[in-house]
Amino acid sequence: MTPKEALQYVKQLVERDDRIKVVGIAGPGEPLANRSTWYTLFMVHRCFPELIKCISTNGLLLAEKLPELQKAGVRAVTVTVNAVSKEIGSRIYGYIFYRGQIYTGMAGAELLWRAQYEGIRLARKLGMVVKVNSVLIPGVNDEHLEEVARAVKSAGAHVMNVIPLIPQGGFADLLPPPPERVNLLRQKLSPIIKQITHCRRCRSDAVGMLV
Repeated sequence: MTPKEALQYVKQLVERDDRIKVVGIAGPGEPLANRSTWYTLFMVHRCFPELIKCISTNGLLLAEKLPELQKAGVRAVTVTVNAVSKEIGSRIYGYIFYRGQIYTGMAGAELLWRAQYEGIRLARKLGMVVKVNSVLIPGVNDEHLEEVARAVKSAGAHVMNVIPLIPQGGFADLLPPPPERVNLLRQKLSPIIKQITHCRRCRSDAVGMLV
C-alpha cells in the first residue's frame, strides 16, 4: 500500500469496527529506513490521534529515530533481538548496512546489538512500551535466548515474544522447533521477563482480534 492507501484502509477499518485501537507498521523491509513509514504514521496520527501507533523494527536506527516516532504518535515499539552475543549474532546476520557502510561477521553483530540496546533503553525512558521478538533458531540461538532475555530486560523491555523459526533463506534446511520446545523455553524465561504466549505469527496485514 501507498501511505494514502494505508490511511484510507485505516479509515474503513475504524468505521467498520470501533474496537480497533492499535495501528502498527511492520514493513516492507526495515520500517525506520523506509520514507513511506513516516508519511503513513504522520497522516494516521493526524486523522486518528486516539489510536495507539506502534512500529516493528530491527532496532538499528531506533535510538536516532525516536524523536520522529514521538512526533508521529508512536507509543509502542517491537524490536527483533535474536542475539546479544557477537559470535552467535554473526551466525544469524549476513551483514549490517549502516550509514553507507557494510559491516560483516562479529563486527556487524556487535554494532546491531549496541544499537538495539540503546534504542530499547531510550524508548523505555521516553515512556514507550517495548516488546522484544526473538526467533528461536534451533542449533544457533536456542541455548542463548536466556542471555537475550536478561539483556533486553536490563535495557528496559517490558515483554518478550519467542517466535519459532520459519525455515527460509540461510536457515531453509533447519526444522522448525516443535511447540513443546517453544513453550518450555517460554516457561524458563518467564521469571526473567514476561512472556507472550498467544502469538499466532499473524501476517503484517492482519486486522481484528485474537479469538
